[in-house]
Amino acid sequence: MKFIIVGRNIDVTPGLKAAVEDKIGKLDKYFNPDTEVHVTMSVEKERQKIEVTIPVKGSIIRSEQVSNDMYVSIDLVEEIIERQLKKYKNKIVDKHQAAASFSKSYVENDYMDDEEVKIVRTKKFDIKPMYPEDACIQMELLGHNFFVFCNAETDQVNVVYKRKGDTYGLIEPEV
Repeated sequence: MKFIIVGRNIDVTPGLKAAVEDKIGKLDKYFNPDTEVHVTMSVEKERQKIEVTIPVKGSIIRSEQVSNDMYVSIDLVEEIIERQLKKYKNKIVDKHQAAASFSKSYVENDYMDDEEVKIVRTKKFDIKPMYPEDACIQMELLGHNFFVFCNAETDQVNVVYKRKGDTYGLIEPEV
């Protein structure tokens, strides 16, 4: 695995770098040696946050964890990613396409599928053109944490979502 480690408001010390490469390096049994692992460590007040993103063909494996100790966050994020890999193996490894990103032993190993993904409800609604700011207001009025709408500026389907700290995010498709 190839690590790309970045620090925001924190110096990535040799000790932190070694901890990341050691702990997240345990996941190398699931991936090919040339798989890139993007790690971002940041500190905001007492929050020690680590974000790990592993792009594989057709999917992105990602987790972020926050604690008051960066080493604890590193341990937590590794456990979450390993659990994701085992739980969703059949969904993220398409034998013909994405299998090239993963190690042969991971692709051939069967893991217990604890919970099957089940869609229990379907909603249909009209998508009316509106501006992202109006979509945020509509989302708040509905009491939801995300809202799907047609962007009046681009005429494309977008999603606004509520972020931590009472801020909003906008998801737009790449053109």
